[in-house]
Amino acid sequence: MTVKKDTLLNTLPPEWPEDLLPSIQALIKESKTKVVVLDDDPTGTQTVHNVPVLTEWSPDSLETVLSEPEAIVYILTNSRSVSLSAAQAINREIATQLKAASRATGRDFVVVSRSDSTLRGHYPGEVTALAETLGQTFDGALIIPFFLEGGRLTINDIHYVTEGEWLIPAAETEYARDATFGYTQSNLREWVSEKHQGQITPQAVVSIPLAELRSGGPEAVTALLGRVRGGKVGVVNAATYRDMEVFVAGLLQAEAAGQRFIYRTAASFVRVRGGIMPRPRLTAADLAPTGKNGGLIVAGSYIKKSTMQLEAAQSLPNVTSLEVSVENLLGAGGSAEEIQRIAHLANESLAAGKDTLIYTSRRLVTGSDATSSLQIGQVVSAALVKIVQSVSDKPAWIIAKGGITSSDIATKGLNMKRAQVVGQAIPGVPIWRAGPESCWPGLIYVVFPGNVGGPEAIAEMIQILRGEKEHGSS
Repeated sequence: MTVKKDTLLNTLPPEWPEDLLPSIQALIKESKTKVVVLDDDPTGTQTVHNVPVLTEWSPDSLETVLSEPEAIVYILTNSRSVSLSAAQAINREIATQLKAASRATGRDFVVVSRSDSTLRGHYPGEVTALAETLGQTFDGALIIPFFLEGGRLTINDIHYVTEGEWLIPAAETEYARDATFGYTQSNLREWVSEKHQGQITPQAVVSIPLAELRSGGPEAVTALLGRVRGGKVGVVNAATYRDMEVFVAGLLQAEAAGQRFIYRTAASFVRVRGGIMPRPRLTAADLAPTGKNGGLIVAGSYIKKSTMQLEAAQSLPNVTSLEVSVENLLGAGGSAEEIQRIAHLANESLAAGKDTLIYTSRRLVTGSDATSSLQIGQVVSAALVKIVQSVSDKPAWIIAKGGITSSDIATKGLNMKRAQVVGQAIPGVPIWRAGPESCWPGLIYVVFPGNVGGPEAIAEMIQILRGEKEHGSS
């Protein structure tokens, strides 16, 4: 049932009074354990800064990052865009390589399986594949979809999506009707049971309630985690970053005492588990793109929020709008012609100094089942990649809208092997700098999640990159 956000939040007990991030940082430093985030699309970097992202997992790359002193590294798997069997194969391969790199470097690690804050993705398949391949005895898996920047809160075990002043149970949103990853339950214990096809009952799932976080602190969390043993699943409630700090402090105490967990989380957990302090939003001066060409916006996300954001961006001056017909891409022999048409127009527009918006037609085309729907998405994303590969000169910057779109353009369109997360100018929207091996080293690359930001968010990001606005308000 939809509830007023303020009304529900006002019923909660007061937050834990102590700032726990310094003690979390001390525990992380003492453990020397690397937090390896396997990100099923590139939007999971939306809460961190000064963190490396790998788009490949060769032994040399993994040994290098495990040897580096930083607490966190992201590995972009893009596994949400592929079938379950392919996603599991990717996770098994990375887990095998990580174990070898750990032996070679002597650096221990923990794994975060980062996925969507609106509960879409290959769960439990990815977590199962990771746990089996890592070969450790895990006490259990922890489900933590809290993502403050995107308005995703978990209260009384119900996961909510914020829309304005309202909290909407996740199963009542358009995300739950996803053709591939749909679900019917908003209560996380019931959601876990649904995703495990009833093999786990809701009653068997351990809940970490807000009341315990806020009244009992880290010690209460450690005690509750003592019930997550024998491969059980635990779900974590959180409505603020202080709640997450309390949970992570208790989690680290439990792990120091010998417990082992695998995490399935959204992005907010990662920042706290890595002991990263929040930083101010990036400004136009921080980014300061150069060059005479216009910027490039590429949008594959089709949800209503994305469409509203595109309409606002189109209303800006000096923006060329180019629609890619999905029907032409899927039609017999029409794909190459459509790609060539858009690429030609984009090159003309960028060379004229205009910011150029390339977006897929807004009518959603789905297949007869989850697999065929994924395949349609792959065809569309491949076309967008080919268009970007056909851009002749370096744009001033690139905004990629949608998880699959932003991953494929980074890895296939721009040949990024490693990037640095600079930070965020708009909450929940990560900005990368491309590594030296990419097509355009140093390029500012904005990874814009499909489900984040208000109606003006893309327009605001364009204005920031142009230097017309200091930072975003969305």
